[in-house]
Amino acid sequence: MTQGSATRDYDRIAEAIGYLQRRAASQPDLAAVAQTLHLSQYHFQRLFTRWAGVSPKRFLQYLTVENAKARLAAGTMLDVAADVGLSGAGRLHDLFVALEAVSPGERKSGGMGLSICYGLHDSPFGAAAIAATARGICSLHFVHSERAALELLRADWPNAVLRRDKAGTARLARRIFEPLGARADGPLTLLVKGTNFQLQVWRALLALPFGTVTTYGDISHAIGRPGAARAVGAAVGANPVAWLIPCHRVIRETGDLGGYRWGAERKAAMLGWEAARHARDAYRVMDDVG
Repeated sequence: MTQGSATRDYDRIAEAIGYLQRRAASQPDLAAVAQTLHLSQYHFQRLFTRWAGVSPKRFLQYLTVENAKARLAAGTMLDVAADVGLSGAGRLHDLFVALEAVSPGERKSGGMGLSICYGLHDSPFGAAAIAATARGICSLHFVHSERAALELLRADWPNAVLRRDKAGTARLARRIFEPLGARADGPLTLLVKGTNFQLQVWRALLALPFGTVTTYGDISHAIGRPGAARAVGAAVGANPVAWLIPCHRVIRETGDLGGYRWGAERKAAMLGWEAARHARDAYRVMDDVG
């Protein structure tokens, strides 16, 4: 796959997902979706199945409110997720991530004395800007240009030394996205700055097993702050490391997917992608046991 081809595929997939979501009530057929992308039915079906692992029709089922409610009813077991570790089909695609917080002094200084390298890379969910220090990944944003990535970094770390190093961050991109979700040797360390409350929320997000969803209220209970669902939502929205801190797994209690810092269609793509692989791997485990 050539450089940028996965992102170009994702752009088409995102357009298809948006179309499917807007017209879910009428259940558009394959021909209608393919026509909006100016592709033949054959090429669209092939493109979508290669990316999602399932047909467009099956993918749409994973994005319905009814399906989301069923997944919520199944529970996320936040309180025991830490004990589960990486065992079982539910963790098969998760990377082992360790979260480290910057010191209060580093946070107050805006990263003074900190050196951050960054680069823009192809990913199955669009162009991903990855930034890292010697102590860990400090940022992962889905943006379309290095200029946008640099502006975000300057806003978050105004006094740090920022250096473009695409070759260096490419190694991280491969661990994160190639193959997507495969276990890596040793943990990926994240270096983040946030309040104590935000860090609690982000650690709770890291405990969510692959393929599951939860709600803002569930997280507020999990961190011992019942009634703080609105504050949890703000902390989720402030997550500086997309995908690795899986804030895309938080949805509304109604089953609606809700908003997402990096775009609602990208959130739907991630949730559908995970649901498809979680279901496939669950079937494989049952077959092995049987």
